[in-house]
Amino acid sequence: MDTKVKLQVQGLTNSQIHYGTYALILAEENGSRHISITVGIAEAQAIAIELEQIVPPRPLTHDLFHTFLRTYNIRLVEVCIYKCEDDIFFSELLLENEGRQIRLDSRTSDAIAIALRMRCDIYVNEKILSDCGVEMDTPSTIEGEEDEDNNDRFMLKNVEPGDIKDEAQLTKWLSLLQDSDLEFRMEQAVTIENYEHAKMYKDELTRRKKDNGGEPS
Repeated sequence: MDTKVKLQVQGLTNSQIHYGTYALILAEENGSRHISITVGIAEAQAIAIELEQIVPPRPLTHDLFHTFLRTYNIRLVEVCIYKCEDDIFFSELLLENEGRQIRLDSRTSDAIAIALRMRCDIYVNEKILSDCGVEMDTPSTIEGEEDEDNNDRFMLKNVEPGDIKDEAQLTKWLSLLQDSDLEFRMEQAVTIENYEHAKMYKDELTRRKKDNGGEPS
């Protein structure tokens, strides 16, 4: 039986490889290895909402799945990433009900979103971590991000406008976010009906478009 390694969800950052997607960073619990999994905007939003403890006005699909499991007393024992082929990670959910266990195949992004809501452990097979993992002492080189601005982007990935009291710092923080990150945050703000933040992100995107002569940055 393959050895399993426990993972922690470290966060989301813009993918530097695939435009319009995000990198989900999973860190080895008792080590320095990380794996990066590419996820789409919708999947990133589902994960970010739970990481940031945001309550959407209506339940998302993963919230509905969570409610269903709890209603029928089905326990999510663990999530395991068991295979990686062509940079695609495969996961399964281990469920338990009245002493009976069943494994369900799942997209990794869905499995992580559900695991966060169910507060269950996330594992990866050691071989996958050995083959796909990257040694990282600091969050400074994810997907080639080596310059200072990109390091700041990663360090500030979970910062919200309300956390920044100084207007100059808020302006700088907005300038560090990539267009896709601003678009994602704007959609998320609209979802939770925080129109003040949504307008702020939109204004920053509009400013960049004007600075670039009407072309996207």
